Amino acid sequence: MWRARTLTSATAVALVLVAGCTAMPHYGPPSTRTYYVSAGGDDSAQGTSKDDAWRSLARAGRAQLRPGDRLLLAGGDRFTGTITVGGDEAGSAEQPVILGSYGSGRATIVATDSAGISVHNTAGVEIRDLVLRGRGTARSHQAGVNLYHDTSDGGRLRHVTVSDIDASGFQVGIGVGSTHAGTGFADVTVRRAELHGNQDAGLLTYGPDFVPARPAYAHENIDIRDVHAYDNAGDPDAVYRPTGSGIVLGGVRDATVRDSSAHDNGSRAPANAYYGPAGIWAWDSRGVLIEHSSAYRNHTGTRTDGAGFGLDTSVFDSTLQYNLSFENDGGGYYVFSRWQHPHRDNVIRYNISSNDGRKLPHNGALTVNGSHIGNLQIYQNTVVMARASAGPGTVVRLRPHNSGVTIRNNLFVSDGYPFVVADADLSTNQVLFQGNQFHAATGQWTARWDDRLYMALATWRNATGQERLDNRPTGTTASPCFDAGPLPVVATPSDARRLVPDCPHAGLDLRARFGTAQVADDYFGRPVTTPPNTGAAQP
Repeated sequence: MWRARTLTSATAVALVLVAGCTAMPHYGPPSTRTYYVSAGGDDSAQGTSKDDAWRSLARAGRAQLRPGDRLLLAGGDRFTGTITVGGDEAGSAEQPVILGSYGSGRATIVATDSAGISVHNTAGVEIRDLVLRGRGTARSHQAGVNLYHDTSDGGRLRHVTVSDIDASGFQVGIGVGSTHAGTGFADVTVRRAELHGNQDAGLLTYGPDFVPARPAYAHENIDIRDVHAYDNAGDPDAVYRPTGSGIVLGGVRDATVRDSSAHDNGSRAPANAYYGPAGIWAWDSRGVLIEHSSAYRNHTGTRTDGAGFGLDTSVFDSTLQYNLSFENDGGGYYVFSRWQHPHRDNVIRYNISSNDGRKLPHNGALTVNGSHIGNLQIYQNTVVMARASAGPGTVVRLRPHNSGVTIRNNLFVSDGYPFVVADADLSTNQVLFQGNQFHAATGQWTARWDDRLYMALATWRNATGQERLDNRPTGTTASPCFDAGPLPVVATPSDARRLVPDCPHAGLDLRARFGTAQVADDYFGRPVTTPPNTGAAQP
């Protein structure tokens, strides 16, 4: 986040090993069939009925799965091994192969030295109603569900659905990867997944090294809903890659994360790593929408990262909206771009951050860092930051080399921290504040701009040109009058309602003045007024 992120050989190579298809040769009839596997079955049976089921996954692996076939495991039973769907199997989006459970409950696959389920160089597969268990994060180098494409001539493989899955004990709970530019998977849906106790991440998509001058995204149309990634601790020996994240989207064009969460991740991320983890974030992607999700109590071992949500290097046309972050080690929301990796046309709006930066308050609850950032719009967010025991902090942190950043109609509440810390004397062409509400719940109002400390909104405005429109002052220091007190504590997602102001303050009409896209509803689904009040919540 603060520096370049790459998923070099470590994670990618490890997941390549998952996809290496080492299953036995496949034999089976050409017609569409349903195969059954039961702990009480017999591998010499036909396997085509519940009463004539196979016993092992090894036997099931000898059946070639054609379009429309189903492979079902007895609910409540445990099976050792893996299910592999190879390049000569499945392949039809209209007649997908179905892998799942039958009877009562879900079957459990206990993987030893492999993925729980591997889909390699094919698609047209639906995976549902299964529990996947790996060997544990200290020994596992596999994914619970691994979708992997390593051919250069097949384009994108279409249609994979993963639903009602519980995956733990792997390097990654669900992995979607590709080795060649412009090839990978399309139309991938993940629904109702619990991804916990893994090492690097709960869910990860990735592709080959990204070249901004020639963007070629590995995957497209990724839809993630009701996915919960937690207690993915990180690899204490991984110095050159970020580990311990919740949901990570890399190498993707057009993706949605909705109604999902990432919490309590990164507890074992190393202190000497170059990069740290975050809750839910994207990099090297275009058209990513992350909304109606939460990220809280995520950790980092380093002096960077540990954020709730992020748009990392080389992200375009993407939006963070209607999200909640609280009590993360790092900031609630961040953007980052490194040299020669542009970051353009992104939006952060109608989000809430409460008491983020618990370990790293100096990085801010809302952080903008890097170069080549263009047309970044940050508006209608609510950020409340109480003091942390870790030392000095700030509400908004602006690193050098920013450009084209507008910050408007936000509600910022501070417990004595500066509202803004800018590491350089940024011009209004680089960063522009307008129409924001800065309320000091305790202590003195301050802002640090380069090497100068300003003790009032008016003096900061006059010296820097911030909070002006048509040569008139904008912005206010008025109290939002939270019903739960001056600095309400958000300890669970349901506590977000504590940050609804009783004393609303009208912001700027962003649509009329700047042509900014405005939404119909606030964070809680209430209609947005014209002009809207500051912050993410209407009273």
